[in-house]
Amino acid sequence: MNLPDSRIRLTRVLRDAGDVVRTDRAAEVLTLGRTEASKVLARWSKQGWLKRIGPGKYLPVPIEALESERVLADPWILVPALFDPGFVTGWSAAEHWDLTEQIFRDVVVKTCCLIRRRRTQVHGVSFVLRQIKAGSFFGTKLVWRGQTRVSVADRHRCLLDMLNEPLLGGGIQHVADCFGQYLRQEADTCERLIDYGDILANGAVFKRLGFLAEREGMGTLVHACKDRLTSGHAKLDPKLDCPRLVTRWGLRVPDSWTSR
Repeated sequence: MNLPDSRIRLTRVLRDAGDVVRTDRAAEVLTLGRTEASKVLARWSKQGWLKRIGPGKYLPVPIEALESERVLADPWILVPALFDPGFVTGWSAAEHWDLTEQIFRDVVVKTCCLIRRRRTQVHGVSFVLRQIKAGSFFGTKLVWRGQTRVSVADRHRCLLDMLNEPLLGGGIQHVADCFGQYLRQEADTCERLIDYGDILANGAVFKRLGFLAEREGMGTLVHACKDRLTSGHAKLDPKLDCPRLVTRWGLRVPDSWTSR
């Protein structure tokens, strides 16, 4: 039995589109104008074959999920479609690079796009978002997730993003654990951390990095951080009560960290 023309066209689009169906690409495949292609995708979405995730962007819905909410197998495939230019970082990148065994539900993304909320949910996936300037888009690698290429912070950038905002690393204790794992993975003396830190130009990062490096006995890294200390005080973790001042680092820490 021959398939209806609409089903044939849908099959062609899904075969060509990859993980995310975009209006522009659908227009090319179907040899239609963008407006007409947009109407076709909207109709397929209404029929349940696609699910809209943003302007001109849709996810294919598998047959077995047509009667229920689809659980997305890999949330990372949404990142380029929703937040380009952007990259995965924080605890999400730490999981990818085996810096932690903890599993986090939310996906951390830094993006050059204008964002209105720091948390958003799309297709059942919760994203933690931070807006950055174009000059802060560095230290990333491209990885394949399914048929989609996704930018992810490399180990060095991931760690610095968590030191810059410990909340994105699940809190400073988890960041410290990731740092310990990072040191076990990296054979060099962490020059890349210093280079990236210089680009970020945040004095609090060097205070936190130097403090943690000192606890790990990383003398070269400690000296590099001391050379870059800025005036004023910072908190080891802004979300914690930090009553004790470690004067050599200009860093306020929780009571439990002063005895270590």
